Amino acid sequence: MTDPEALSPLLRHIAKGSATTRAHLARTTGLSRSSVSQRVDALLSNGLVIEDGTAPSDGGRPALRLRINAEAGLILVADLGATQARFAVSDLAGAELASGVQELVIDQEPIQVLAWADRHLRALLDTAGREARDVRAVVVGMPAPVEFGTGTAVKPPLMPQWDGYPVPGYFAERYDADTLVDNDVNLMALGEHRAVHPDLEHLLFIKVGTGIGCGIIVSGQLHRGADGAAGDVGHIRVPGCDTPCRCGNSGCLEAVAGGQALASHLTAKGVAAATVRDVARLAAHGNTLARQEVRAAAQHIGEVLAAVVSFANPSAIIVGGALAQLDEVLLSGIKSGVHGGALPLAQRSLRIGASVLGERAGTAGAIALAQERVLSEEGIANLLRIRRSG
Repeated sequence: MTDPEALSPLLRHIAKGSATTRAHLARTTGLSRSSVSQRVDALLSNGLVIEDGTAPSDGGRPALRLRINAEAGLILVADLGATQARFAVSDLAGAELASGVQELVIDQEPIQVLAWADRHLRALLDTAGREARDVRAVVVGMPAPVEFGTGTAVKPPLMPQWDGYPVPGYFAERYDADTLVDNDVNLMALGEHRAVHPDLEHLLFIKVGTGIGCGIIVSGQLHRGADGAAGDVGHIRVPGCDTPCRCGNSGCLEAVAGGQALASHLTAKGVAAATVRDVARLAAHGNTLARQEVRAAAQHIGEVLAAVVSFANPSAIIVGGALAQLDEVLLSGIKSGVHGGALPLAQRSLRIGASVLGERAGTAGAIALAQERVLSEEGIANLLRIRRSG
């Protein structure tokens, strides 16, 4: 039994921890115990899972516990932001083996940035004592609208040189692995949902950084929309504002309340601030002008989100990004704007809070996305092919 269609559901349950013994798998999937045993034996013989200890007994003989074989492959993550990149290497079970953070200017030729990113990923492979031939998935997050099916950025305001560049092709030449490219806020939303709020069916993740974006979880799944543009709230127009935006329009929320806009406002007032992290540092240390700018931005963000809440009716809004640490300034302003503008029923069960994972949300989401791909039918077929050829 090496049919990927038959093996994939069991492997996904084992990876999630929702069923980790033969008996649990039979109850969860509805398959007979003999069918489950046949498929588990195939997963064991192909080195995709291993038996690791025993599960608590329910009165009979203790059952052997199953888990993903950490040696079956690796996931590489390059979470590229406008001013900073986070890198990680994990095994297929989702355990991080090595990680790192580097400063970055994203608006460069893509080949330069990707070559730089690949050097850092290979350094982490060395740190983890693993090899490039073990990589089964590469995930790249970008602060840009991404056509997920092709992995290309489309007219990205923060990084115009990347428009249409085939990012998956770059890594396909270097690794025998799938390459997935997604908007960075989508990855943050997925990471926060899977790790912290798996019980919530409907969730919005708002990133307030250099720009402003939104990741959307609907019915427990990441929602990208028809072409991958869902959640781009940073380019919703703020009434009464006409500030030019990088996208070519004017009055966009990002141009008014994004971190780069706040840094420019402060600089114009004589307060040195080059990036959103400078704004966050100044506000955290009590700079009055910085706190005023953040408070005004929060109100604008809350007012835009009020319309989104009335439309989407989420259970939670999770706020992340460089400014999320400013709970009493940023979150209070966002809450005020949402509560003042959203329909009462749409906010009846709504909670608004800061990200628990913080800057790790993107890498956590990238690993979750990679696991979904690698443990899919297509992914398992690829794993089996590599295991046989190796």
